[in-house]
Amino acid sequence: MFQKLSPPTSGETIHMETGNRLRVPDTPILPFIEGDGIGPDIWRACREVLDAAVNKAYAGKRKIHWFEIYAGEKAQAHYGEWLPEDTLKAIATYRVAIKGPLTTPVGGGFRSLNVSLRQLLELYACVRPIRYFTGVPAPVKEPEKVDFVIFRENTEDVYSGLEWKQGSNEAMRLIHFLNNELKAKVREDSGVGIKPISITASKRLIRMAIQYAIDHQRSSVTLVHKGNIMKFTEGAFKEWGYEIAKEAFPQQTITEDELWQNHDGKAPAGKIVIKDRIADNMFQQLLIRPHEYDVIASPNLNGDYLSDAGAAQVGGLGMAPGANIGDQAALFEATHGTAPKYANQDKVNPSSLILSGVMMLEHLGWQEAADAVVQGLQKTIQQKRVTYDLARHLEGATLLKCSEFATAISNNLA
Repeated sequence: MFQKLSPPTSGETIHMETGNRLRVPDTPILPFIEGDGIGPDIWRACREVLDAAVNKAYAGKRKIHWFEIYAGEKAQAHYGEWLPEDTLKAIATYRVAIKGPLTTPVGGGFRSLNVSLRQLLELYACVRPIRYFTGVPAPVKEPEKVDFVIFRENTEDVYSGLEWKQGSNEAMRLIHFLNNELKAKVREDSGVGIKPISITASKRLIRMAIQYAIDHQRSSVTLVHKGNIMKFTEGAFKEWGYEIAKEAFPQQTITEDELWQNHDGKAPAGKIVIKDRIADNMFQQLLIRPHEYDVIASPNLNGDYLSDAGAAQVGGLGMAPGANIGDQAALFEATHGTAPKYANQDKVNPSSLILSGVMMLEHLGWQEAADAVVQGLQKTIQQKRVTYDLARHLEGATLLKCSEFATAISNNLA
C-alpha cells in the first residue's frame, strides 16, 4: 500500500459513513508528523498527554495506535522529497491525522507544505478556536471575553499559488492580456497574482461554519470580507454566505437585518444570527467587542490575519490550536512555526499542539478525553507550573521544561 511506510500491526482504520460521518473504532490508527525544529519536542509532550487522557477517560478500553508519516526535513531524509505521496495516501486512508510545525523558507525554496497539504487533500476549512485559559498572561484587559472560532477558507484566494514573478514570460503575457484585452492598467514591471474565490469553496466553508454553530449552540456566524473594495471576490463571498444560510438552514438562521427589523435585536430561541463585517473593522471589533462574536467565516488571507490577531489576545500562538478539515479527512496542527533556535532544548510551550489534539479528540467523538485534557491544562496553568514563555510573565511561577509541563498536565487530568 505504501512505498516506505509500515502501518501499525494492531489498531483499526477509521471509516466514513453516509453523510460524511466518521465511524471510529476503539483502537483507531492515527498518522502523525513530528514536524521540524521544535516539532519533536512538542510532539512527545502532546502524545504523552493525549495517551494519558484517553487511558484515564476510558479506563484502557480505548487506545490510539500512532503511525508515523513524514513531511518536511524528515521526509527529505527518508524520501529525498519534502512531501511524499505516501504521506498524502496515509492521511486520506486513515482520515484523521495530527502534525507539528513544518519548515517553509521565506522568499524562496519549496512551496509551503502546509498550503500543499490543505490543497492536495481538499482540507478546505482551517478551523481555529480562540479562547482564554485563566492565568495565562495576556496583553488585553479582559481576555476572558474572547471565545470565538474562526473558519478560514483554505484552498483559494491569494494562497491558490496562481502568481508569476516580475519579468517572467508568464507575467508579461498576463500583463499584456490585462492591459490590451481588458483595458486594465498594470505596470509592466509588476509581479502578478490571481485571487480566485468561487461559489463552491465559499458555500461549503460557510455551510461548515453554520453547522458548527448549530452543533455547539453558538449564537452567531459573522462573514468577514473586504467586499467594499473587492466586490466580485470578497463581496461575493459575503453574498454567497447569506445565500447558503437561507438555502440550507432557513429554520435555524436569521440575518442581522431581520433581527433588528422584526425582533428588536433579540434573537428568537434556537436562531443563529448571520451577520457580516468589513475585514479592517473586524480587527477593531475583536479588540473592543470580542464577546459579540462567536463563529467567524472568512476568505483565506483575512482568516489568516484574524486567527493570529485573535491568538495574540489570549497569550499568543503557543496557546492557539488549529485544524484543517475537509469532507473526507482532517489534519490537526500546531499553529506556530518551527522555532529552530529552540530545537531539541525541551523548552517550548506544547499547548498549541496539545489543544489541537483536543480538537482531534472532539472530532473523533471522544469528548470525555478532550475535556480531561482541557481541565488538566487549565489546572496546571493555575498552579503557575508553566514553560518559559508564560513563566517570565507570571510572578511566582515554577519554570518547567516542555516534557515536565506535559507530565504536570497528565498528573492533573480530571
